[in-house]
Amino acid sequence: MPATVQPPESVTWRVHIDRSMWVGGVRSLMLQALHPMAMWGVWQNSNFQEDPLGRLQRTADFVGVATFGTPEEIDALAARVRGIHRSLRILNHDTGRKERLDQPELLLWVHCAEVYSYLEVARRSGLPITPAMADRYLDEQRHTATYVGLHAEDVPGSVAEMEDYFASMRPHLRVTEEAAKTARFLLWPTLPENLKFLNAGKPGYFPFGALCYYALPDWARRMYGTLPEVPQPAVTAALRSFRTALSTVPERIHDYAFAKPTRDMLERSRRALAAEGYDLSHGLYGLRDPRRWPHPTAISA
Repeated sequence: MPATVQPPESVTWRVHIDRSMWVGGVRSLMLQALHPMAMWGVWQNSNFQEDPLGRLQRTADFVGVATFGTPEEIDALAARVRGIHRSLRILNHDTGRKERLDQPELLLWVHCAEVYSYLEVARRSGLPITPAMADRYLDEQRHTATYVGLHAEDVPGSVAEMEDYFASMRPHLRVTEEAAKTARFLLWPTLPENLKFLNAGKPGYFPFGALCYYALPDWARRMYGTLPEVPQPAVTAALRSFRTALSTVPERIHDYAFAKPTRDMLERSRRALAAEGYDLSHGLYGLRDPRRWPHPTAISA
């Protein structure tokens, strides 16, 4: 039985261990919000506004378990997520009818907006990913999509397929009132009572939120029109600087961004991988280096 769902030799590991994931995560929320039904689903079935960091953290925890957890851990988490989704309904404001949240179309949109945001932001931030590796990452993520109830064969598994998917979805997207509020909220969040002490630092958060916004595709930024445009080479430079700076944060400190159960899972992953012969002297982050694997396998094209 493998120690983790995704081994260090996978492209998924290389992308998901990267610190650019925080930008990719917020960008994905902004992108997901452009689908009216997906946005209404979040707005009506979560405490998004009262818990501004909660959804991002829960997404990070899910991705963490799906990458670094054991097959048993992801099976348990996936079953719980599918059960929650199965029980929820969305009021469609266009028709006045209530619909299931776990519609394949909505699940697919959320999956694609999420994983493609991770990939695009990571590559733009300086993570060395070849075109063949990018395709391999999306192919690996087809299996991850089955955790929420999708069929792998229905999920784009290459960059070309993903680009075709987004092109086909653009006529169905729009900036609803809820989407506009979400984008503004992610740029300047209203903190709940238990986090009010962080208000003094909000001006420091805005550049991060703006970076996530400017990392959106051109067409998505044009739809929102929330911030004035800036030169995209400057955005790329900022993404690279953010990744470089965050990469200096020690892994044990960075782990505190996750909920305690996820931190415990990461510690179990370290122990299991060490038992399999991986060199954990530089933590999970260090396993990006094939020289730390017990049986080096090239993952580059």
